[in-house]
Amino acid sequence: MKKFLDENFVLETETAQMLYHEYAKSLPIIDYHCHLIPEYIANDHKFDNLGQIWLEGDHYKWRAMRTNGVDERYCTGKDTTDWEKFEKWAETVPYTMRNPLYHWTHLELKTAFGVETLLNPDTAKEIFDICTAKLRTPEYSARGLMKKYNVEAVCTTDDPVDTLEHHISLKNEGFSVKVLPTWRPDKAMAVEVPTDYRAYVEKLSEVSGITINKFSDLIAALRNRHDFFASVGCKLSDHGIEEFYAEDFTQAEIENIFNKVYGGTQLTKEEIIKFKSAMLFEGAIMDWEKGWTQQFHYGAIRNNNTRLFNQLGPDTGFDSIGDFSVAKAMSKFFNRLDTDNKLAKTIIYNLNPRDNDLIATMIGNFQDGSVAGKIQFGSGWWFLDQKTGMEAQMNSLSNLGLLSRFVGMLTDSRSFLSYPRHEYFRRILCNLIGNDVEKGLLPSSELPFLGKMVGDISYYNAKNFFKF
Repeated sequence: MKKFLDENFVLETETAQMLYHEYAKSLPIIDYHCHLIPEYIANDHKFDNLGQIWLEGDHYKWRAMRTNGVDERYCTGKDTTDWEKFEKWAETVPYTMRNPLYHWTHLELKTAFGVETLLNPDTAKEIFDICTAKLRTPEYSARGLMKKYNVEAVCTTDDPVDTLEHHISLKNEGFSVKVLPTWRPDKAMAVEVPTDYRAYVEKLSEVSGITINKFSDLIAALRNRHDFFASVGCKLSDHGIEEFYAEDFTQAEIENIFNKVYGGTQLTKEEIIKFKSAMLFEGAIMDWEKGWTQQFHYGAIRNNNTRLFNQLGPDTGFDSIGDFSVAKAMSKFFNRLDTDNKLAKTIIYNLNPRDNDLIATMIGNFQDGSVAGKIQFGSGWWFLDQKTGMEAQMNSLSNLGLLSRFVGMLTDSRSFLSYPRHEYFRRILCNLIGNDVEKGLLPSSELPFLGKMVGDISYYNAKNFFKF
């Protein structure tokens, strides 16, 4: 019987073990999409205890705790202590077996704190005290943890109206880890609620210094901020969308739609889609002009529980996989850009696993030889960010594209303890390739190339693709 979480965790064959330990394990981490708080990095934030660093804002854990019968006050409540919340999490952990949370939890305990004891109600206090004591030392500050995990670069997720003051501070200071912003303009196209949209546009006008009275002014203001983000080192955009938008539109139509929503009029569904189509297109052109990489995270159906959304707000654990029909709109969107040779480097992340082969074939339509892997099938995201999901994504990419040109893993996380997700991914990657060699599906004579391939996917492809 194999020991849980030993040095060969997930690695089922000798070849898989060799590939991981010799080619992947020691490589730096490029975390090109995350939700870390830049202020925490700039101020080298210190965490008071394990419950705080683990449970604040972690809707993955909250979702599991609720499912296990834990009252909401121990998830998001303000009247409970960090220890009380942690104790409820420890009670839940044994029930997460076969959920990726079980692996992530124990990988984080082992790699960050050297704790190999399984977390459960009996061990909770001991583990809490050991880890909390370490968190109060300099090595376990926000920056300390990034250095501990050999992080080379991170890209945070930032709104066009953000000041980026903390990125600027880190850049001027010369912090050894590159902390770069990512352009996330979702609110600039969120026209569903006119009053909220007007408030956002007024804020955009204020920070850009451009008076916004019409759609062309809106684009000018966004371009102003896009230039500012570039000056601070931004190299990527990111779009959280339900589906791709590629409706035909005229400039006059979009100007009229903007005037309506800015004036407080509720838009029709057709008008909303046309406006989003125009915004997505305009943003893609800006990205192409600067040589950025554009990312599209699509397919989530959000805030399903109205009662708890009204009580707790967004990003609290009430989203799920949607079943949107996207192929035609996605193709039309990319083709519209490619027709004028203005399609930027692109990464597409799907949330519904049924779309794996769809994406793997779609990206092949728009590769043009200018950049290796110019259009990327992004790693398993959110509900697919687990062993089965990652294997399925890599198998589809292998079958229908070039796995060897894949830019690999990212945390998509708000936690400074999430970097073991890169290790988890690397182990799964090496296991896939190693098992193929052992089965005679790949030649053992090509192990040096396969080792290089593992290193490329784990680190070098991303470093070269994003030009960090």
